[in-house]
Amino acid sequence: MYKHRRKKTRANAKFRNWNYALPGSAKESVIGVVNSIVGREDFASAYLAKEYLSKFCEESLVPASERRSNAIRKFRECEEVNAKTNQRFLELDPGYNLLPRVTLSSFLRRARKYVREILGPLHDEVVLGSFSGGASTSRRRTMSSPAHKFNGKADVTEDAVKFLDVIHRLAPLSRQYQTFYDINVVPGNVLFTVPKKTEIDRCACKEPDINMFLQKGVGRHIRRRLLRFGINLNDQSRNRMLAKVGSELNTLATIDLSSASDTISHAVVKALLPRLWYEYLNDIRSHTVEIEGETFRMEMFSSMGNGFTFELESLIFFVLARTTAYFTGISGIISIYGDDIIVQSELYEDLIWVLHEFGFSCNTDKSFHNGPFRESCGGHYYHGIDVTPFYLKRPPDRLTDVIRVANQLRLWAVTDGRQYENPNLYRYWLELASFVPREFWGGYDCSLDTKLVSVERGTHSLMRVSEPRQQPPLGAYMNWHNTNWNRSLEPEKELEPVSTIQKCRRRRSPLGAPGCDEYFYEEVV
Repeated sequence: MYKHRRKKTRANAKFRNWNYALPGSAKESVIGVVNSIVGREDFASAYLAKEYLSKFCEESLVPASERRSNAIRKFRECEEVNAKTNQRFLELDPGYNLLPRVTLSSFLRRARKYVREILGPLHDEVVLGSFSGGASTSRRRTMSSPAHKFNGKADVTEDAVKFLDVIHRLAPLSRQYQTFYDINVVPGNVLFTVPKKTEIDRCACKEPDINMFLQKGVGRHIRRRLLRFGINLNDQSRNRMLAKVGSELNTLATIDLSSASDTISHAVVKALLPRLWYEYLNDIRSHTVEIEGETFRMEMFSSMGNGFTFELESLIFFVLARTTAYFTGISGIISIYGDDIIVQSELYEDLIWVLHEFGFSCNTDKSFHNGPFRESCGGHYYHGIDVTPFYLKRPPDRLTDVIRVANQLRLWAVTDGRQYENPNLYRYWLELASFVPREFWGGYDCSLDTKLVSVERGTHSLMRVSEPRQQPPLGAYMNWHNTNWNRSLEPEKELEPVSTIQKCRRRRSPLGAPGCDEYFYEEVV
């Protein structure tokens, strides 16, 4: 009887959000924590001070509407560049010397050979793709789970409708349950923006549902084929390791491109891809983009949001780098992860020129081929020492915000013995930790923001909760079937953004949880 009443009381108990709002003093400490480190002579401290608030987005600094306008203006500027690239490729003389004694036709012939080797033949199974959890032209973010996309009416462009028969033939279950039969033909994708830096957002596009499904199939195919040539798009660690080596030995260059995804022009893709592959990708991409209610013809081949853009740009940059190395006679390492490119330092100048001729612009602030600093895939290195900074990207309003910064500060401080160069780092960490209740201490993973990493053990941790969303049973079953039909293949790994869910429950920490590995000197003496 007592147990029954206890369960009923718990069920009716009012939910308490333990991720409470921070007082003003805590917010000031989180925002200004790096100011305490400024003035140190070491490179890592100065670099952290420079980068810490570079991605901080707040209305009082730059309003969201202005950040969005800046992003859209940059998107239009990229389209102007793409239009010039498309026109230039139509007018270029095949005998034009792209490199010394290397004509454009010779360069393209070798590049196409590499593309054919990587892509292989186009077969029907490529159309069997998948869905991500992102929004589409027909489904907003809150209703954009893969299960919802397999259920109900689906958007598709006119050029992609013909591939529905192939999907139904290769996946009989989709024909049995009438998946993708109720369609809505749309002209193309829809532009939206997400926070990126203090002064500008990042543009991406919501694709039609079925186009997205087909695009993901191509992306998965390219990802799998590139792996045969040593390019692993599921792992960034190789690029980070090579960036460290480059900063230490000065033998490798790291190249970063400006708006790489938005400057893949139509003419470049047509020049590099085999005809059948080009025609298929051209059919399943969006040819128009809707920007603030107006529809425009796209000069770029694909934008961020397209299911194969990341893999396609990786393929293009790998092939251009490999072809440039072939004609210049410079052998050595070529590593690609999206627009993060690593090549031999001797190849840097020639590759930058080739990329420029194909419509891509080098970000000189983030590209390095000489000197002690290298940066690639989120790893930053100076003379072989890890100086990777951490960032504050939004106002620190909640308890999880101060935990996240405190954990990142701890990881930064113990990396390469940095705490010994600046003994005050422990005091700065304690200042942040003082705002976290002791029961939420004792974490072991600095990448989490639900428990403070410390030697002292706490009794509880935070657990994020979200509103339960009912998934359509048929859509959930179709998504499960689609996920498992090719489960023998290496899965595609997607980076998850930091959660923005602010509601948290308190839960008791399990017994036997791992201990902290990142110690401050003061904690163990």
